[in-house]
Amino acid sequence: MIHGKGAIANGHGVFKIEDIEVGQPLEGEVLVQIKAAGVCHTDWDSLRWGKPVILGHEGAGVVMAIGKNVEHVKVGDAVLLNWAIPCGKCFQCREGNFSICETHSPVAGKRPLKGHAHMDGTTYAGDPIERSFNIGTISTHTLVKKEAVVKIGVNISFAAAAIVGCGVMTGYGSAINAAKVKPGSSVVVIGCGGVGLNVIQGARIAGAELIIALDLKEARLAMAKKFGATHTLIPFDHDKDLSQVHQKIKKLTNGRGADYAFECTGVPALGAAPLRMVRNAGSAIQVSGIEEELTIDMNLFEWDKIYLNPLYGQCNPAVDFSKLFDLYQNGQLLLDELITRTYSINDLGLAFSDMLTGKNAKGVILFEDDL
Repeated sequence: MIHGKGAIANGHGVFKIEDIEVGQPLEGEVLVQIKAAGVCHTDWDSLRWGKPVILGHEGAGVVMAIGKNVEHVKVGDAVLLNWAIPCGKCFQCREGNFSICETHSPVAGKRPLKGHAHMDGTTYAGDPIERSFNIGTISTHTLVKKEAVVKIGVNISFAAAAIVGCGVMTGYGSAINAAKVKPGSSVVVIGCGGVGLNVIQGARIAGAELIIALDLKEARLAMAKKFGATHTLIPFDHDKDLSQVHQKIKKLTNGRGADYAFECTGVPALGAAPLRMVRNAGSAIQVSGIEEELTIDMNLFEWDKIYLNPLYGQCNPAVDFSKLFDLYQNGQLLLDELITRTYSINDLGLAFSDMLTGKNAKGVILFEDDL
């Protein structure tokens, strides 16, 4: 058993940094020493999942041990942790919808994997404990299925690699895989946090000509320009549904509306906002995963508009992560610039606070070898 530490949520809004024990890998499993873990809103939400869980679903580290039939990584390899684990055999995988695998997806699957790789995989206070999204990266070590690790083949920091595993993939993939942004097109991005910034740079990489960023914070709009926004707008406080800023969008898009619009705020009142921003036959992408009940004016769908709520940027792990690392290596994908601040695991509370108050584009936990 490996003795380590992890951020343990009690399921009712409280977490503590506690001692954990992690077992050795069985067949098809990989033991990873975590070097860096991203912090995002989903981690904050997981504090209230109603059960104990090891926090974290973005991470990168080094392979410590492998089980039988693990051939794509070896001990000592730097790896990215990936929570989308396609089985390759279910209906959705056969359809090419790997991010919503019916067998393995912790979000969309019918039979999700247990949070630990096997019954004695990870224990806390003597009992098995689940890992958030099956990987639980805010811990010094994790034991996962082999499909959850992707070898890192470029020169990149663990901090920058860690955030690729969710926030970057979700934003970039929403623009590239889901919306399929075309060269020369116009794009509106509502909300310029970590995910929104990656939608922006995904649209830039796709060749969009007009990228309009909306946010309430000047600092975030300044970052949006750095990541590829051509125009920035601050909505009025009283413009709750963005109907007024929509008029400005129309002026910038030949009176029609944008070709694509992305909602990246998680604010329920803005769930229909991307429909308002796009032209007839445009595409509205609800990226943030709003799950509340909404009342929507069906006139917003007129005419021939598409409204899509993709999961994880429609990630195909076998293809997308190598593309993202290549884009980083050639300077097109900005990752280091996303990281506003790094923290120790003992400062996780501060990392959450900085995230919730909008101080960070992205905060990252760095782990020291002596934890």
